[in-house]
Amino acid sequence: MSDISRRSFLGRTAVLAGAMMTAKGSLSGRAEAAGESDLPFIDYHAHLGGEVTLERALEISRRRGVKFGIVEHAGTKANKYPNLLSNDDDLKKYLDMLAGKPVFRGIQAEGLDWMTCFSKELVAQLDYVLSDALTLPEKDGRRVELWKPGLKIDDRQEFMDRYTEFHVQVMAREPLDILANPTYLPPLLAQDYDALWTPPRTERIIDAALQYGVAIEISSWARLPSLAVLRQAKRAGAKFSFGSNIHGLDVGNLDYARQMARELGLKRSDLFRPAPVGQKPIERRLVS
Repeated sequence: MSDISRRSFLGRTAVLAGAMMTAKGSLSGRAEAAGESDLPFIDYHAHLGGEVTLERALEISRRRGVKFGIVEHAGTKANKYPNLLSNDDDLKKYLDMLAGKPVFRGIQAEGLDWMTCFSKELVAQLDYVLSDALTLPEKDGRRVELWKPGLKIDDRQEFMDRYTEFHVQVMAREPLDILANPTYLPPLLAQDYDALWTPPRTERIIDAALQYGVAIEISSWARLPSLAVLRQAKRAGAKFSFGSNIHGLDVGNLDYARQMARELGLKRSDLFRPAPVGQKPIERRLVS
């Protein structure tokens, strides 16, 4: 399996996704908000890095008319990311860097064991925590990074059942605010999305989101979940967040989220907002 980091993979695919959206005549910046509802468009899945310094991100945020929630990868050293936050000192410096800036402060939690790295009191200073199911533990204990090429799946249905349950496990075991990249499929399965993500499987994920108070991200990078899944989630009463998850100068591009918001008729009451002090998941949930 070639050594491709999640960050470099997302950066490459963002270029393609951006080109596709431009080809379809999608809009960007403040102009795209004209004629839309007064929904607050907040990119809760914005990353710094490379050309996107904090100062550049703030300029892009102003130009797009999209407020940013800045996230950095956080977890044990088993997770190989530049600028990984892996202890309280790292997290404190990160919080201080963003203090007083017109952004929300979050982390992208990596692995079910990320909470072993940090004190609850410091995590509670974050505006939110998001995580995803893209690093799946295999039955033999290996961690499989689903975005990397070379993945082999012998039994697609068995894989989907395990993957569905791992989405649930992520929400059950972690004090999360947002489930990021929901219903992502590795490239060898992506063309069969509608067939593999059956209503009973997506219902399991939606029910868990409701049970644990986790918002479902509408990802502009992955262009997921599908409209059908989002309609199922809206009928159930789920909350939604918007995220670009784009590493590069197209950060904050929420074209897909805007499209889905129009299709679903989303209102402010349907959208995630960071919990107040004392009500954050880390403060109100007992997690293993």
